[in-house]
Amino acid sequence: MTVLAITEHRRGELRDVSLELVSAGRELADELGGDLALAVIGGDVDAFADELNRDGVDTIYTVDEGEEFNHGVYTQAIEQLHDELDPTALLMPNSVNGLDYAPAVAQSLDIPLVTDVIGLEGDETVEVTREQYGGKVETTYDIDADQYALTVRPAEWPTAEADGDAAIEAFDADIDEDALGTTVNGFEEVGGGDVDISEADVLVSVGRGIEEEENLPLVEELADALDATLSSSRPIVDNGWLPANRQVGQSGKVVTPDVYIAIGISGAVQHVAGMKGSDTIVAINTDPNAPIYDIADYGIVDDLFEVVPELIEEFGGEAPDV
Repeated sequence: MTVLAITEHRRGELRDVSLELVSAGRELADELGGDLALAVIGGDVDAFADELNRDGVDTIYTVDEGEEFNHGVYTQAIEQLHDELDPTALLMPNSVNGLDYAPAVAQSLDIPLVTDVIGLEGDETVEVTREQYGGKVETTYDIDADQYALTVRPAEWPTAEADGDAAIEAFDADIDEDALGTTVNGFEEVGGGDVDISEADVLVSVGRGIEEEENLPLVEELADALDATLSSSRPIVDNGWLPANRQVGQSGKVVTPDVYIAIGISGAVQHVAGMKGSDTIVAINTDPNAPIYDIADYGIVDDLFEVVPELIEEFGGEAPDV
C-alpha cells in the first residue's frame, strides 16, 4: 500500500509544506503498512530530491519538466505516476498550487478527494479530519475506497528533519505540450519592498478591527517600539492598506515567529493556518469568543485603541493620534 506525496517548490526553493507532507505521508504509510514515495516535478529536481531525502521516505521520483508550476505538466505527470505506482493514497498540499491541480487529477483518476485535511488515521479505511464552520467544529470522515486523494493543510504536521536513505529515480513523464494551455514566462514581484515576514522573529499583525487605514500608524508604532515586523490578515491587503507580501494565511505566507501579536484579528481558519506554528501568540480583541483565543497563549479582551497605546508607552514609543 503505497502513499504518494506531491511536493511543492517556488522560485527555486522547496516549500515547508513539502517536508510536512513527508511527516504526514510517513504517518499514513505506517498506518497502512506500506511505503512512502515522493514526487518532485520541475525545477532543480536533483537538488530538491537531496533536500527531500529524509527519514521515512522510501523513494523519490523526479520529473524534470519545466522550472515552475504548470497545471498541465503537474496533472499529466501525477496521473502517469499514479498509473505506474498504483498508490492507495495520493497526498498533495492544500496550497494555491495544490488546489489548482488536485481536483483535476482526482476527477481524471476517478478517485475521491478530501481537501484541507488536518488529521488522518488509516487501517482498512482511512479516517480524515477537517474543520468546518470557520474552525469551530472538527469533523471526521471515513473514506471507504481502494484509492483516494487528500490535500493536507500546511503547518499541521511537523517538518521532517532527520536525513534518510531513499532511492532517487528519474521518472520520464510523457508530457503532451499541445495540451498544456498555459506557460510561465516570468514573475513580477508584489509591492512592499524586500520585507519577508516569514523570516521575522516578532510579528505585529493587524486585522479588520483596526477599522480604517488612517488607524494603521498606531500598530506601526507598536511594531517599531518592539523592533518587530508588521503583517496583516487578508482583509487589510484586500482593502489595499498593506501590500500582499505582508499577508499571513493560507493565501498569504505561513509564518513561525518567536512572538506573534494578533491585533483586531478574529482568527478565521484561513488566517490561523498561516500562524499557528508561532512559539508564542498574543491576541488583542474585544470579543471574548473570537476563535483567535482558542490558540492564543495570552489574550487581552479589550479595545485595541486602549491597549495598543499603553503597550507602545510601555516599550518606549510614542503613540500617534488616531
